Amino acid sequence: TSDPLGLWKATPSQQATVKYFGVVSALILLQMLLGVIVAHYGVEGDGFYGFPLSQWLPYSVARTWHVQIGLFWIATAWLAAGLFIGPLVSEQEPKGQRLGVNVLFAALLVIVVGSLAGEWLSVHNYLSDAVSFYWGHQGYEYVDLGRIWQIGLLIGLLLWLFLMVRVLLPALRQQGEQKQPVALLAVASTAIALFYGAGLTWGRHTNLSIVEYWRWWVVHLWVEGFFEVFATTVIAFVFMRLNLIRPGIAAAAALLSATIFLAGGIIGTCHHLYFSGTPPVALAWGSVFSALEVVPLVLVGFDATEDLRRSRTSPWVLRYKWPIYFFIAVAFWNMIGAGLFGFMINPPIALYYMQGLNTTPLHGHAALFGVYGMLGIGLMLLCLRVLVPGVEWKDGLLRFSFWALNGGLMAMCLLSLLPVGLMQTWASVEHGYWYAR
Repeated sequence: TSDPLGLWKATPSQQATVKYFGVVSALILLQMLLGVIVAHYGVEGDGFYGFPLSQWLPYSVARTWHVQIGLFWIATAWLAAGLFIGPLVSEQEPKGQRLGVNVLFAALLVIVVGSLAGEWLSVHNYLSDAVSFYWGHQGYEYVDLGRIWQIGLLIGLLLWLFLMVRVLLPALRQQGEQKQPVALLAVASTAIALFYGAGLTWGRHTNLSIVEYWRWWVVHLWVEGFFEVFATTVIAFVFMRLNLIRPGIAAAAALLSATIFLAGGIIGTCHHLYFSGTPPVALAWGSVFSALEVVPLVLVGFDATEDLRRSRTSPWVLRYKWPIYFFIAVAFWNMIGAGLFGFMINPPIALYYMQGLNTTPLHGHAALFGVYGMLGIGLMLLCLRVLVPGVEWKDGLLRFSFWALNGGLMAMCLLSLLPVGLMQTWASVEHGYWYAR
């Protein structure tokens, strides 16, 4: 057998996605540098080796940007990968698709730069409270960006959905085995675009308990629920397009994963709401279903071993070795970061003592970067691989970056966040939460 995408000629809209990946690479670097600064502030307080950096870049700005840029580059990688994979699915491209891809790129750029600038101005007190809410910093982690930028992002996601649907439409109209996975991809894309709207449900003076409820719809349900479904569907689709699995099996695997993720994940959202003014029923249901969320994450590990086996089936598959390795890393971190480290802090009695200690960023980094970040990088490599099929890649740099990213994340988790988090937990139980903090 030969590579089914070996003779693929990139369409104009696929070539237009390359600049997205350039921005993704720049944002990854910027996010890591900000992470270094934030971690350093934890030691020195307000300076960077004696230099009074906090006058220009206070902790709250560096921390906000670190989180926001992480979400921005992961979302950009995913959106670009979706737009790239679209023509591979339907094997044709609608007129004007490239223009749509370019307009979306410009819109995303304005939202990223505008929202980051608004947050800086807001923290430096250049904006009034009312202006801050709309153009600056809302003060809620993960949905820090001002309301106007939020609305802009939602419009951008709807434009992306429109571009996805019009490129998938020809494939949806065809009968045959391929129709099911294409329909799943369309549904997952719709959920990603629409569910961000939950972040627009509160106003400036909404009660905090209600804001927290909707905020976790965005953070947990949008990210941990529908992103997972999109991820599983896209990975299944890639293997199907490479003729490594049959369409029927790809659809069944994606549907099963989606069902299990959402079965635990929707009610599991309540584990964020134990202590935010909700009735005890949230505690009961949230803890039970959070425990069940671990099950699909462990099952994903079996997928990874299958992926590894597929990567060795024939010589041409070796060209996709690094994207597949990143997909395997996704399964590993899903199991460890989301499953193990998440379950460690999710039971109500554990969270009572642990909430907001270093056990939280342990789960956060291992799950957000380990799962979604690695998937974003894997999808980016896959698209770039298909873009110029004939070119041989230098293995050395890719090997180094793969093991350095995964090894570095593991070292940060095991040598820093986990031991400090456990020491803080002990202090929290022994002396009180205030002392641990």
